[in-house]
Amino acid sequence: MDIIISNTSDEPIYQQIIDQVKKMIIAGEVAEGEALPSIRQLAKDLRISVITTKRAYEELEREGFIRSVQGKGSYVAPYNREIIRESRLKMIEEKLRAVIDESKTLNISLEEVIDILRYLYQEKA
Repeated sequence: MDIIISNTSDEPIYQQIIDQVKKMIIAGEVAEGEALPSIRQLAKDLRISVITTKRAYEELEREGFIRSVQGKGSYVAPYNREIIRESRLKMIEEKLRAVIDESKTLNISLEEVIDILRYLYQEKA
């Protein structure tokens, strides 16, 4: 599992871990039922506190992305299509928010943004 921590990011380290693990699960880079590194191993690999790693895993479990089995470890939870869909929608909303913010900065009208979006959406891949 390739997780890269940025010390210059404004996001807390535990959130960086959460975001990257979610993206890997959503993208199918880690399979349903696949074991994650232990909390201690991930902390060691990333050279961070075990507490930070534990916090990330707890949040991932709370959100339904992983499940932990006492004494055995943490695993990618069985896929819940609705959770995956909601996560993807949230990522799209975040990207669109960035586009909207940039558009406002450049005084680009809503109509122009919609036209660009419509053109790109209808464009063949």
